[in-house]
Amino acid sequence: MDLEEKWEKALSQTEVVRSRAAHLNAFEASEIPYIFLAESTVNIPDTVVRKGKILLHQPAIILPQNMPLFEGFEFEQDYQASTDTIKTFLYIRGVSFPSLKYKHEFSQLDIYEDPLKKAKEYFKRELERVEDVHTGLIIGSEDCWQFSLLIYAGILISKFFPSDLKKLWERFKDKK
Repeated sequence: MDLEEKWEKALSQTEVVRSRAAHLNAFEASEIPYIFLAESTVNIPDTVVRKGKILLHQPAIILPQNMPLFEGFEFEQDYQASTDTIKTFLYIRGVSFPSLKYKHEFSQLDIYEDPLKKAKEYFKRELERVEDVHTGLIIGSEDCWQFSLLIYAGILISKFFPSDLKKLWERFKDKK
């Protein structure tokens, strides 16, 4: 399956079950923890559970507009594509990310020994039980998890953009 097919698959199968409720940090690094669920292609009907976080922050160097840096998403390993190829691929399709550094930090890969539907309800209830407003719950396909996580990050950035813009304006006014 090529990049185009993986991207289309991620677009059609990514479901944000529970989004982060807490705002992203407008002036500091943000951690975006997630739980990603996918039907197992090896142990049917089990569910693959991927837990991790995406660090979102300003890079140390100034980047041109819409030139993000992606690290740790395993594009080279899984797709035999460099991060520059992925950026170009997305840009050509009209998908642009702010010029931030998106660093994926993987922490755990596990199997939930029930179908996806039961796993979805279990993790949703668990996040609600502990009142976790930071962790997102995403469903997608096991073979294009990277694109699903980028879609999720993009959704969060656009969701919080109006309030971030207001914070930037207030900071600008305060410096006058």
